Amino acid sequence: MLRFRCCTTRWLCIVTLSLGSYTASSPSVAQNDPLLPTLRSSSEVVSNEEIRLGQAWLRQFRARVPQWQDPISHYYLDRLIARLAPYSQIGGLSTQTLIVDSPSLNAFAVPGGIIGVNTGLFAFAADEGAFASVLAHEMGHLSQRHYARGSARAEQNQLPAMAGMLAGLLLAASGAGEAGMAAAMSSQAAVIQDQLAYSRRFEEEADRVGLQTLAAAGYAPEDMVRMFRAMLNMARLQGNTPPEFMLTHPITESRLSDTQARAAQLEVSNRRDNNLLYGMMRGRALLHIHANNPQDALTRLKAETPDPDAVTYLEALIMAENGQTEQSLQALDRLAHQHPDFTALPASAANVAFEARRYTEAISRSQQLLRLVPNYLPAQLIMAEAQLQRDPQTAFAQLRDITTNHPDTPYAFNLLADAAGRSGHNGWGHLARAEYLQLTGRVDRGIQQLAIARDAAEQEGDNNLLGRIAQRRDAFISYREALDKF
Repeated sequence: MLRFRCCTTRWLCIVTLSLGSYTASSPSVAQNDPLLPTLRSSSEVVSNEEIRLGQAWLRQFRARVPQWQDPISHYYLDRLIARLAPYSQIGGLSTQTLIVDSPSLNAFAVPGGIIGVNTGLFAFAADEGAFASVLAHEMGHLSQRHYARGSARAEQNQLPAMAGMLAGLLLAASGAGEAGMAAAMSSQAAVIQDQLAYSRRFEEEADRVGLQTLAAAGYAPEDMVRMFRAMLNMARLQGNTPPEFMLTHPITESRLSDTQARAAQLEVSNRRDNNLLYGMMRGRALLHIHANNPQDALTRLKAETPDPDAVTYLEALIMAENGQTEQSLQALDRLAHQHPDFTALPASAANVAFEARRYTEAISRSQQLLRLVPNYLPAQLIMAEAQLQRDPQTAFAQLRDITTNHPDTPYAFNLLADAAGRSGHNGWGHLARAEYLQLTGRVDRGIQQLAIARDAAEQEGDNNLLGRIAQRRDAFISYREALDKF
């Protein structure tokens, strides 16, 4: 099914020790601006080895930590990061995102441009400006190469230290708690004496670059101040159990005052206001968090005085959960008519039809949307999964296109394996299963699956597929070598 609920595990904290990428200057940032830190030299680029470590970490993370598989919300997150990226000094680094299935407040970034948020960030941030401020801060860590700078002083020790820190981060995320944190810290022996000072400096730099990013992208820098203040208040109320984000990004009154002073000196042009769309995505996240009592999601959304149409949207999703499919579709269609630029609305309607097993209608609604927005991934996935119930051969062709254009999407490969099996393409089915396994950290099993795919391709006489399998086997072996560093 396109949208499913994972059992949420409670885990302690994700250490946000981030690695940035290119730091080529942007015309929107004055290099002599006293508000900004000294930016990294443009020669300090991310090495291929650093990117390989980040990708290896991502595979391990997917294997051990539950994610929220919601293509509509994920697409929104990708678009928001793409909007911030030109102003964030991350240069040409390609970003990848994931949404952790956890109600705790947290966000993080790791080598290779990987940016993650918890569903709890949607729940905590009342508007898009507050949500974007956290992303801008994380992108500030990336642009300033904080992971690489903090992992080791000596170049020859940097990559081993980085691998050790990432391994500890993974242990903490998967439930090892203090053991994971200890592993992360022990790997930093070369710089343990001044790590705390570096952390404070890194947070200040990320704040400053993040503020500049917000202002240049059309958001009020005060949104970061407001978000930090809310986090600080939350930490005071929770006492010994502060939000995960604050365990890795300590917020003090002095840091808050410094951020407020800097924000006051920045001007915003072309101010954005996309709070209605964000309110809808927040409603989706709240409904997922409060799956056992949807009315709690509605109560939390209403508490922040959102746009009334965001409330209507959440009410429509709740109708669908309660089996009131027709009423839900009518409400979503009315909203789509009022807000024709929001692709999330017709996509949500198509998904409601799919969940109600109205597959023909889900296909029709998805096709109509894709005629307007041909490459809109959520609609592509909804249509392909609905076609899987009606015409597996058509679904197979569609999912091959999707996985070609989105080769880092495990969910799409999982669907492709199913579609290939149902339509008699056994070699492709085993290859797709192998890709799903390697993307989710089970590379050895993926290599075994490639051998099965090769045997099936030989039986089918598919020489093109045999060549592809051979190429992918070489890549899988490279992935395994990267994983061995952990």
